[in-house]
Amino acid sequence: MKVLVLHSDIPPDAPPEDQDTLVAAKAVAQALISRGHQAWLAPFFPTRLRSFLNREKADVVFNLVEGIDGKGCLAHLAPRLLEQIGVPYTGTGPDALIVTSDKPRSKRLLRDIGLPTPDWSEPPSWDDLTAGRWIVKCADEDASLGLDDDAVVEADTVQVRAQACAARYGGRWFAERYVEGREFNITVLERGGAPHVLPMAEMLFESWPAARPRIVGYDAKWDDASIHSRSTVRRFGLEHREPQLARELRFLCEESWDLFQCRGAARVDFRVATDGQPVILEINPNPGIAPDAGIVAAALEAGLSYADLIDGLVREAIR
Repeated sequence: MKVLVLHSDIPPDAPPEDQDTLVAAKAVAQALISRGHQAWLAPFFPTRLRSFLNREKADVVFNLVEGIDGKGCLAHLAPRLLEQIGVPYTGTGPDALIVTSDKPRSKRLLRDIGLPTPDWSEPPSWDDLTAGRWIVKCADEDASLGLDDDAVVEADTVQVRAQACAARYGGRWFAERYVEGREFNITVLERGGAPHVLPMAEMLFESWPAARPRIVGYDAKWDDASIHSRSTVRRFGLEHREPQLARELRFLCEESWDLFQCRGAARVDFRVATDGQPVILEINPNPGIAPDAGIVAAALEAGLSYADLIDGLVREAIR
């Protein structure tokens, strides 16, 4: 097949989470070529996409657009335009991207159907902001933007932290009840039109100072030289060690997939509280797919090579 690998337009001075998109695009193209496809890369420019596709006659688009002008909340525009043009593409549709890019909105939907998610509070009213520890998050961006050691605060300083983050990074900020416990990042992969949960990854916080919140923050994800990155280790094997917990997490993954009508691949992030109860932190229906990404590690654990993973996503898109 002729596959266009469509990615965000990334300027040379972009932060590492955006540069990662280009790393992924090159790796995806190489994997497709290794499987006998024709593949080429192009940045996403809405006004040029239709004429470009008409000229190149792509059979399918591998969609790696994670935002426009650095704004992840605009990622839905790429699949929306591809649907209007009538070209099949990999990954989740625009409606799911719109909903999940608004974290408080997606949490409301989870809560509405009875799926567990931590309590949260939003400006301007900051209702339900009761005593205790909260984590201040960006409501409409991912990649752990603004998550550092100071992101977990007591209730009386939530608003100050949110205002400071809004001034520094822009966007909307809200607070989620901080759940002390274990963290899991679980990949769901579409196979034959149905969700298939890959081996479950638990994030271990090794040699972590007692006073430091156990979160996979910005440095842990994007600065390989940082202590946060070196001290967060991915571990598999939960299905054998704790089969009951694995069954609960699998059920919640499948329910989340269906609720948000995901396609292709998605990642569901969990905390398992000290009482053993899992709660859903968020759903990412457009997870990173560079060779060092969590979805790739889970695929390798399942016996899928990188080329297997990429080729499978293309075949699901045209199924």
